[in-house]
Amino acid sequence: MQVIYEDNHIIIVNKESGEIVQGDKTGDQPLSETVKQYIKTTHNKPGNVFLGVVHRLDRPVSGVVVFAKTSKALARLNDMFREGQVHKTYWAIVQGKPGSEADTLTGWITRNEKQNKSYIHPREVRGSKQAVLKYRLLACTDRYSLLEVQLLTGRHHQIRCQLSAMGCPIKGDLKYGAKRSNPDGSISLHARRVEFIHPVSKLPIVAEATIPNDNLWREITTSVQMP
Repeated sequence: MQVIYEDNHIIIVNKESGEIVQGDKTGDQPLSETVKQYIKTTHNKPGNVFLGVVHRLDRPVSGVVVFAKTSKALARLNDMFREGQVHKTYWAIVQGKPGSEADTLTGWITRNEKQNKSYIHPREVRGSKQAVLKYRLLACTDRYSLLEVQLLTGRHHQIRCQLSAMGCPIKGDLKYGAKRSNPDGSISLHARRVEFIHPVSKLPIVAEATIPNDNLWREITTSVQMP
């Protein structure tokens, strides 16, 4: 587990693909428990460690996850996420190349709970929620493109669904039209950066997750201006 940022109130980590953020029916150990154990060991905390989950990433997705270490931070971060005050930037390796180098995608999403899948519609339909994201093209190879995506709404599988509908499914994402799976079961979607005002100190926080340890990720990002 890689810790990107930590203070008395929050901890931000770089999640690996395949990890679950919070416990589910699989019974696999979630990232939240791993972080709790880290805090307990590193800071010699007796008894139970408080850790609040404020947002999640899909299991096959990697990148930045923010946790609250205090109830005060948890309540305030929950409000900030709900009110759109936390800005998340994703990188996605997609099949093909988009028609425009930068664009805003707007649609209406419905979710099928049984399939655990979302569907995009060009106009509002019953039970749908508006979905808006911005993307820009960062780099290309012969077969793939690297897109930077900023979410303006937070819908179920929004990036996966909207990029697929654009004709550029995320590499490895069989559920949304990829031609083949990734060997490790991941999809090539990475929560690259998160930016927000600290819920307690009120200082600006910018946390960035290193890219996955993968040949294609390294190849496609060589031409991108890295920090």
